[in-house]
Amino acid sequence: MTFERVLVAGAGQMGAGIAQVVATSGRQVKLLDPWPGALERGLESIAASLGKLAEKGGPEPGAVLARITPVHGLEPAELLIEAIVEERAAKEALFREADELLPETAVLASNTSSLSITSLAAVTSRPGRVIGMHFFNPVPVLELVEVIRGLQTSDETARSIVELALDLGKVPAEARDFPGFVSNRILMPFVNEAAYALMEGVADAEAIDMIAKLGFAHPLGPLALADLIGLDTCVAIMEVLHEGLGNPKYAPCPLLRQYVAAGRLGRKSGLGFFDYH
Repeated sequence: MTFERVLVAGAGQMGAGIAQVVATSGRQVKLLDPWPGALERGLESIAASLGKLAEKGGPEPGAVLARITPVHGLEPAELLIEAIVEERAAKEALFREADELLPETAVLASNTSSLSITSLAAVTSRPGRVIGMHFFNPVPVLELVEVIRGLQTSDETARSIVELALDLGKVPAEARDFPGFVSNRILMPFVNEAAYALMEGVADAEAIDMIAKLGFAHPLGPLALADLIGLDTCVAIMEVLHEGLGNPKYAPCPLLRQYVAAGRLGRKSGLGFFDYH
């Protein structure tokens, strides 16, 4: 399976990035998002990203954008890559609808960063063709794709998604279907401890991130990274880890919950641990 026609559901930060890299590979992409203005914002984001890459010798933006078609509902495709809100009910509803409307040979992939692939597959009639394809932000820049098999994901499906990731210029790494997989099971406790250090007055946000950047050779500190991911998304992932693994160490820091309740979601709201205004 080469997946020449791909449907990307969700035109937010992740979905737009996924649509960009798939279209850059020469494939036809349909970008779906029913929210008012979401498609326009997504396409603007893609155009801006392509413009920056073109300055460094990247592909011609117009040619890539010409392969991306905005749509407002599910349409036939060989592959669905879901990148909508990190909520189980919303993803399950989309997978049920996609299972009914897409060809029976189509593969349904989720960009979820923590939710069970097996559970998503269970709401469809094609569990062997359901898989996790977890990209990392910013998608056009970061190489890794975490490939997660559900309990019934077929060898053929897994192999085809690994081959696709390689063709997109990514590095696939396979993980088993446990809460948070590998990436967020390691990353979220790191972010959470940084939030506790801030809440308890161990250091200010700038110092915490500086120590992580210079001490651990990380390109971003944990608090700035949380702002990039979205504090609401971080809390949602931690709740999945906490519920799925039953260990209190995964419970979100109260300061994280407080910031989310106040609408301080990070870069997307202009304010999180740092001010982006």
